[in-house]
Amino acid sequence: MDIKNIVVSAVVFVAATMVGLGALEVMLRVKNSSMKNYDIEMWRYAQELKVRSQNPALGHVHLKDRSAVLESVNISTNEWGLRGPPLNGTGGAARRILFLGGSITLGWGVPEDETVSARVEQGLKARGESVEVLNGGIGNYNAQRYVERFFVELKNLNPTDIVVQYFLRDAEELEPGRDNWILRNSQLAVTTWIALNRLFGETGEASLLDHYRAVYREDGIGYRNMRDELRKLADYAKANHIRIYLAMTPDVHNLTQYQFGFVHERMKSLAAELGYNYIDLLPAFGKLTPEEVWAMPGDPHPNSLGHKLMADAIIPVVAIAK
Repeated sequence: MDIKNIVVSAVVFVAATMVGLGALEVMLRVKNSSMKNYDIEMWRYAQELKVRSQNPALGHVHLKDRSAVLESVNISTNEWGLRGPPLNGTGGAARRILFLGGSITLGWGVPEDETVSARVEQGLKARGESVEVLNGGIGNYNAQRYVERFFVELKNLNPTDIVVQYFLRDAEELEPGRDNWILRNSQLAVTTWIALNRLFGETGEASLLDHYRAVYREDGIGYRNMRDELRKLADYAKANHIRIYLAMTPDVHNLTQYQFGFVHERMKSLAAELGYNYIDLLPAFGKLTPEEVWAMPGDPHPNSLGHKLMADAIIPVVAIAK
């Protein structure tokens, strides 16, 4: 075979490969238009509602005044990057409660008026309180990130109360992330990348249990960072006469044989040490199955029922006695 034929063959091969990959990309996008693929919906969330932060400690922040339909639920951000409607000063309320946390606090997969923060506001108003509850949740945040965000972006909201909706992952170290053009623009690339990570990564409850036992070691870097950040927030709250709470949110993969009680005990002790009012949300879930409490199959975020149960547990603790 001469050089010309080799070049022609190579060009044909590359062109055929590109056409094939393009066809696969189109097929995936059509399939995923149903919004039933959890991984792709999270990917779309990152594309449509997040932007890389100039502050490396944050990694990313919400775009402000944006809206997207994700998992068939509308998520809108206001001028502060909070999920919810625009704010008008203090809103005339006597109390302003700010929730800090990750995607569970955000209310991933749950309509805005059914999130835990919205339900807490509804419940407190039903008790006759003048209150405004703000949703400061952002997906893929840990304690280090949401405390940093409070001091950098949200402190001037002047909350009277802060609820840290703490989750197991909040003591994990998070990578700042890479700006990969292919992963940012291709569902096929993202699907392949996730599949390879799951194929070669550890899976199963046993490995997850070992993972969190390592994370919550006293000498763990992520644990120490989390503890230091929560201490900084508690010190600020004390100095500014802000009521502060830590709502320990359970993992809902397996509530019938719950494996992570040791994390709840660790955080209960830490909350007492730092001056947080501790609320354990695990009892509120009882023994619900994934079918009853997951946002959708394959997505282990609490659904609307889960948010109602969490709010019902939080309301009596944060309510001001009349």
